[in-house]
Amino acid sequence: MRSTDHKDPQAQKQALIVALNEHRINTIGELRRVERIFATLGSPDLTQPMTAAWVYYVNSNSLLTELRGLTRNYPFSSECLDEAKRRVHADPASNRSWNYCWLVLAKTHTDGLIPAFARAQAGRPEMWGGRVPAAESVAQLAEAFVGEWNGALAQLLRYWEEAPVR
Repeated sequence: MRSTDHKDPQAQKQALIVALNEHRINTIGELRRVERIFATLGSPDLTQPMTAAWVYYVNSNSLLTELRGLTRNYPFSSECLDEAKRRVHADPASNRSWNYCWLVLAKTHTDGLIPAFARAQAGRPEMWGGRVPAAESVAQLAEAFVGEWNGALAQLLRYWEEAPVR
């Protein structure tokens, strides 16, 4: 954005809305920055573009990409994220927040999805080159998944000082 945008809140707001609508703002850090700017502007016409941007971020696999960027040794499970999204959609309390990303991350945490998906991932034959692993080997690998995935989840949840709820 041009430096003159900082002097004109209306121009800044419009530029951010266009950037959101064109999906040029596509990381969790950038989206949170815009969300904070919108909070200071306090205009009700900002809710829809911000909500749509969060939905796009999650559904376009940008959230999964960021999670996998934080879990290079044990890539985060797309199935785990899909289950969290399914649970958010099934949860009548999910309307308590405009922030779909936060809802999905929080659901992953509160429903304890990571250990179950880590065990399933660790037990897959392709993880073991087609051979049947010992139960203790599966447990050890699952523990490694859990540690790395929980670390990534915690890192992303730290973007919110407080829950974005109504």
